[in-house]
Amino acid sequence: MSDESGTQDIPAGSPSGGPRPEPIRFFGTTWVDHGNGYALRRVGAAVGSLAAAVASCLILRFAYEGLEIADTGSFVTVLVIAMFAICSALAFRNTWDGFGGRPDPDRQASLRGLLAIGFVGSLLAYFFRSLAEAPGEKLHRQEYEAARREHETRGARRTGNPSKKKRRR
Repeated sequence: MSDESGTQDIPAGSPSGGPRPEPIRFFGTTWVDHGNGYALRRVGAAVGSLAAAVASCLILRFAYEGLEIADTGSFVTVLVIAMFAICSALAFRNTWDGFGGRPDPDRQASLRGLLAIGFVGSLLAYFFRSLAEAPGEKLHRQEYEAARREHETRGARRTGNPSKKKRRR
């Protein structure tokens, strides 16, 4: 086992042969059998993302106070608050949807700036998903089990050595 991520160190071409589970950030492959500190990692991910969201909100509060000190006017203040609220809502939704399906890379690239502004929403989505499962676990489990089924059916069709097969004339 790898000490850092909890992933199994299986060399390529090993006798197990089948598909390998894709590691998830902070969880490695512990999501497969929920072993090796999986529950503790989930608690840590939930607490860490919530703490980061709270710290981010405090930083945003300091920015708001800076706008008040600068006396920029109510229009700019409302505009900044609306921008962070809308971007956070969009980032939450985008992050939440990303846990259930593979996101489109082109769309992700075009939304990068908006998602950076709405980082609080992404942190909150990560927190809420960590309460139920490792973020992205459902998607990874579906893909892994589909790959395992495909591998088993592929292996079940083969019987014996094909070079020893009698040829029909």
